[in-house]
Amino acid sequence: MAKIHVNTSINGEVVEFLCEPHETLLDVLRNDLQLTGTKEGCASGDCGACSVTVNDALVCSCLVLGVEAEGAEIGTIEGVSNKDQLHVIQQKFLEHAALQCGICTPGLVVSTKKLLEENPNPTEEQARYYLAGNLCRCTGYDKIIRAVMDAAETMRGAA
Repeated sequence: MAKIHVNTSINGEVVEFLCEPHETLLDVLRNDLQLTGTKEGCASGDCGACSVTVNDALVCSCLVLGVEAEGAEIGTIEGVSNKDQLHVIQQKFLEHAALQCGICTPGLVVSTKKLLEENPNPTEEQARYYLAGNLCRCTGYDKIIRAVMDAAETMRGAA
């Protein structure tokens, strides 16, 4: 089967790659482009570990084909920080110990960033509902939600 040429933008950088028609965006990101921050948790869209944005929509990259990235703007965990400085969300996850094994963390950070772009002042209930598609086996969610709420408050104060 012939590989397909894809032109896209990832974290604001123009990227070209070749992929098989059946390869997922997750596989392309990790295996071909060496963007290994995005994690595979379930490969069925149930855990949120592979969350990225495609044209500003939050998606599970295990459910998107690599060829669907043609002409799209992709956002991954690697694009969240300012190269040499953690994003406020990442810093708050560290401060609140809202991570343990790290499999879910990239997806949670990307999802939290999208949440706070859509709703800079969420209630705890809204944050929990928005992040319900991101499963964590280690932390128990309370630290995650505390980190999200603290990041929201800090980001509002900086605006």
